[in-house]
Amino acid sequence: MIGSEVEIVLDTNIVLYLLSGDETISGFLQGREAYVSVITELELIGYPDISAKELVRIKEFLKNCTVIEINEDIKTLYTHIRKQYRLKLGDAAAAATAIYLDLPFMSADKGFNKVKELQFTLYSR
Repeated sequence: MIGSEVEIVLDTNIVLYLLSGDETISGFLQGREAYVSVITELELIGYPDISAKELVRIKEFLKNCTVIEINEDIKTLYTHIRKQYRLKLGDAAAAATAIYLDLPFMSADKGFNKVKELQFTLYSR
């Protein structure tokens, strides 16, 4: 497993804040290795009403991240999290990915506070 304080799994909202120019997130991520779930990747590139320019920025950002594909272990964690905490598909997949990697997870969504297995960092603007 991967594990150190310079690595972090990002939720979709954190990436969107970063790409919209949030300097706090930008500073926080300096020198860190970012991971995203493949579901987060799909949410980002499939974001409604996205412009061609924004899509290019998202794809450039994703090139600098490690995108984690879903495997059997993540599926098992996903199923537990979805049933136990009633998270939406994307949220449960992102949380399961962070738990699988044993890495901190950053989101602006307070709903992740209830996931006991998650090393959760809440970002508030």
